[in-house]
Amino acid sequence: MFATHEAADGRLARIRIPGGVIDAAALDSLAAAADEFGDGTIEITVRGNLQVRGIEASRVDEFGAAVRAAGLASDADHDRVRNVAMSPFTGRVGGLTDLRPVAQELHARLVGASWSTVLSGRFWFGLDDGRGDVLARAADITGAAIDADSSVVVVGGVRVGERVAHTDLAAAMIEAASAFAEIAEGVWRVADLDDRRHGALYERLGLRDETSPAARVPESRVGWFIQADGRVMLGAVVPLARLTAQQAHFAAAVGSPITVTPERELLIGDLDEAVADTVVRVLAPLGFVFDAQSPWTALTACTGAPGCGKSLTDVRGDLGLHVAGLDPEAGPPHPEHWLGCDRGCGTPTRSHVRVLASSDGYIRTARHG
Repeated sequence: MFATHEAADGRLARIRIPGGVIDAAALDSLAAAADEFGDGTIEITVRGNLQVRGIEASRVDEFGAAVRAAGLASDADHDRVRNVAMSPFTGRVGGLTDLRPVAQELHARLVGASWSTVLSGRFWFGLDDGRGDVLARAADITGAAIDADSSVVVVGGVRVGERVAHTDLAAAMIEAASAFAEIAEGVWRVADLDDRRHGALYERLGLRDETSPAARVPESRVGWFIQADGRVMLGAVVPLARLTAQQAHFAAAVGSPITVTPERELLIGDLDEAVADTVVRVLAPLGFVFDAQSPWTALTACTGAPGCGKSLTDVRGDLGLHVAGLDPEAGPPHPEHWLGCDRGCGTPTRSHVRVLASSDGYIRTARHG
């Protein structure tokens, strides 16, 4: 059975897209499934994945069949282990190397291994092409490029083992994950291991004295970017990180793979300039934001009421009213994340202001990434 989670507005389905990349046909199929079986929207998560809400319990199997037919779900035992974040610009704009082939190999090895099913759905992998953006996400196991030819493995923020060729990186990360699985004893994340098991893991993998590569908070990827091959990559956000089925259908019609980032951006790459200009002209009136100065590049929110039964208020509605009252010439505000309760769902890793609902209104607190 396709796994979903119960929410106040129906069943919620998380769609893991390894490396954050979804091809146009799969996005088009997911939009159709969200429209027919869900609430008609696709949400972007802080792990660079997608989710669909409002699915009736009686139609979960139909939704699952549609998702599997689109190639967006593996078998039930392995689906939760497909958490792979990757530098979104890799192979196109900057970076030391193209890690897209590594992401494909890592995904194949994960879903092909019998032992990987013991990994928690919260355990995740990162692939950083040398710019430090994925290292800043603090994944459990990160493969990080250190030059054009080689990478290192970082486990729980600590470098382990010898440097490896990029072609051997997926295998090295799988070895580290397998070692964790053998000693985890039910623990979900590397950071949750006690001192004994931490020590055992690092002894097995070979703790290195060298400093781990530096983590760097990524700059905005919203706008027009020239790829190394001279073509264009467009970066956009959508308000509240929610794609309507119509928006998703139009984005898929461009015909290019779309990269979803943990910052909830959408990247459409490999476009010639004329096509890129047309894409902006068509998608912007539909609600896609290509302006890096928009407040929607800095403001995010949890689901809020009525979708979440724990929320004190309609957070998204409140944030929408807040944005409507901002000066459009003022530029983006400092990053904020609005919350309906203190569970912190969807909280970004970057420094931001936490805007928490209370019985007396919203309370603002600075949070550091």
